[in-house]
Amino acid sequence: MTREIKIAAAAYNFDWFDDFDAYRAKLSRWVEAAADCDLLVFPEYGALELASLGGKEVAGDLEASLHETARHAEARDALHAELAAAHGLHILAASSPCFDGARPVNRAVLFGPDGRIGHQDKQVMTRFEREEWHVEAAPGLRVFNTPVGRLGVLICYDSEFPLLARPLAEAGVEVILVPSCTDTVAGFNRVRIGAMARALESQCVVVHSPTVGSCDWNPAIDENRGKAAIYAPSDGIWPETGILVEGEMDRPGWVKARIDLNRVRESREDGRVLPFAHWPESAGVGLV
Repeated sequence: MTREIKIAAAAYNFDWFDDFDAYRAKLSRWVEAAADCDLLVFPEYGALELASLGGKEVAGDLEASLHETARHAEARDALHAELAAAHGLHILAASSPCFDGARPVNRAVLFGPDGRIGHQDKQVMTRFEREEWHVEAAPGLRVFNTPVGRLGVLICYDSEFPLLARPLAEAGVEVILVPSCTDTVAGFNRVRIGAMARALESQCVVVHSPTVGSCDWNPAIDENRGKAAIYAPSDGIWPETGILVEGEMDRPGWVKARIDLNRVRESREDGRVLPFAHWPESAGVGLV
């Protein structure tokens, strides 16, 4: 029996909003454009466009923009839950700063047709996040058992660390979601290469959703480079390139792919190569 799902990854651009209704209208348009899918993935820090609701002075200040964005969390969550229910799909919302303590974490929340499922916080912070923005890590990985598969989330920089993906794969995760926000082509390629490597070694599907375009009113998200894509292992079962679908560089919009999740199990059990199964053989190898 097939376990077929359709996934959409967003290449998401920032907009200025004068009120929350304008944000509601934008997000509704985006979700409606991918309502033929079962799982929608938005990028890292995509929620920062809500800082515009505080006005130009707030939106242009690194610290104030964090607090302004976090202030709208309840309304934003309610909107995502509403849209997921209305269209009968799952949505990984664009990540947002969340103040559980004195300093914020970078949190991505997953919604389904029945409401909020849970969240994943970023594990390893970039130099900008830790040295200038003072956004903190919140260690701990989660696995989400959903009707659209067993899901895990590695936010941007996290995808560059194989030891974060490994426990997710060992826990049976079939699809790893990688929301990202990178301001250079080099940064985008680091995440892209990391995402493709995680698909290869874990023999699973990896969904990469980046921010794109310019945003002249906030220094944290002023430049955004990337293209959305969905990756798989090039192990003889999936496409030879390991690319199921990818968009155009820096062009906003969705890319979509239909996937039979049974092929993840097939890859891990009977791929031309078996990096998932053979991982333990590499773990104990040292210098001689």
